[in-house]
Amino acid sequence: MKFNWGTGIVIGMALFIGFILYLVFRMTTEDAFDHDMVTEDYYAKEMVYQLEIDAETNTQNLAEKIQSHKVDGGWELVFPSELEPKKIDGKLFLYRPSNEKLDKELPIALTNSHLLIPDEYLLGGRWNITLEWEYEGKPFMYKEEIVY
Repeated sequence: MKFNWGTGIVIGMALFIGFILYLVFRMTTEDAFDHDMVTEDYYAKEMVYQLEIDAETNTQNLAEKIQSHKVDGGWELVFPSELEPKKIDGKLFLYRPSNEKLDKELPIALTNSHLLIPDEYLLGGRWNITLEWEYEGKPFMYKEEIVY
């Protein structure tokens, strides 16, 4: 058989197609390349999204904004002075986009207007902080992305 440029193109295309098929097979079967959705119950959460919008609007309508900053012991959130700390009841969600095993949900129990997230809950990197609380029956929500 004579080897010419046409045979070389066919062999090159066959090798390229084989390489692509190998990559597709490897990406679909290996656990190292398994990436899930950001949230498991995406569609269920979408249905209650309007409630979140209303709660965030309530937070934005407060006279003072929530202050957020890094302190020696962790990350501190300061509630507005117009809110009485003992009447605040809710949850704090710590979401780590790169590793769902580091996600935390903590109850809010305030004695003063300062809420401290301790160092042991926050590793260095990006975090999404979500505060959900009720004050006198009215829902509130505060969201922030931080780099710790």
